[in-house]
Order: sequence, then C-alpha cells, then structure tokens
Amino acid sequence: MPSKKCGSEHQTEFDAEMNVHFPGPGSRDKQAVLLNPKLLVCLDCGFAELTISRKELPSLARGLGEQDRVS
Repeated sequence: MPSKKCGSEHQTEFDAEMNVHFPGPGSRDKQAVLLNPKLLVCLDCGFAELTISRKELPSLARGLGEQDRVS
C-alpha cells in the first residue's frame, strides 16, 4: 500500500515503544500506558501510521472514562 501522503512505495515497518497519556480533566491522576505498536514509515516523505495490537487496546479503553470515548 503506498504512502497516503506522497504515494511512494518506499516504506518500512518498525517496532516502536510509545507511552500514551490520557486526555482531559483528571488525566494527571491516570497512569500512562506503555504500548508497542508497529510503525509504518514512508522513507521518502516521513509520513507514518501505527497499528496497536488487539491485546493492548483494552488498556487504553480502561484508562478512558465513558465520557471521554469518541464513537
């Protein structure tokens, strides 16, 4: 699949480490979540996309209150 920004096929997937902080009021009281997504980077324009594993999604959902979730 070509880059969504420049159309280049010159892309590489990397393993990544990401520390996610929750938005909104009271977010300082919530512990950040460490994730290990796959990062697809276009080596021509720098556009990047990431994929979070299904195993890690529940930890993000638990950190959000119902009012913070976007449908």
